[in-house]
Amino acid sequence: MTKFITQVIERDIGSLKSYARNARTHSKKQIKQIASSIERFGFVNPVLIGDDGTIIAGHGRVEAAK
Repeated sequence: MTKFITQVIERDIGSLKSYARNARTHSKKQIKQIASSIERFGFVNPVLIGDDGTIIAGHGRVEAAK
């Protein structure tokens, strides 16, 4: 049986690592749209990361936040 630990932790954006085999890509236009959304509504959807700081989901949000 696999155990999942769910926590919300604030991390420095510089400590996150992109997953090298991430299948999703975002254009510069999409990154700008995501950044605008974050500015307007805040960061309401957390970035999912592994124990080692590798991004599982949220590559576009991390790029937009930078």
